[in-house]
Amino acid sequence: MSNFSILLSTTDEIPGFRITEYKGLVFGITVRSRGMGGDCAAGCQSCAGGEVSAYTSVVLDSRNEALNRMVADAQTRGANAIVGIRIDNDQLGQGANTGVVAMGTAVVVTNM
Repeated sequence: MSNFSILLSTTDEIPGFRITEYKGLVFGITVRSRGMGGDCAAGCQSCAGGEVSAYTSVVLDSRNEALNRMVADAQTRGANAIVGIRIDNDQLGQGANTGVVAMGTAVVVTNM
């Protein structure tokens, strides 16, 4: 179960629910930078091998922020669910900036 106030699905349908109305494409975007301290810590971790937790933290925070913004967009349109969700992330520029986009289709669903 998600921590969001509306239903979220990566599929085009939600089992047990029927889509009664389409509200359109919704998305959330964020771009974050780790900063100098995060870059130094990440550099040390990458030399030792294993997970680079400074990078992991930035990507997770970015993903959550993009999802929250997408949900807010859907709620302003009167949706109670989002289907077909996709999340894309990329490093922007040559620095330590990470961009994340969450997108999907806002819908109104009812129980079957």
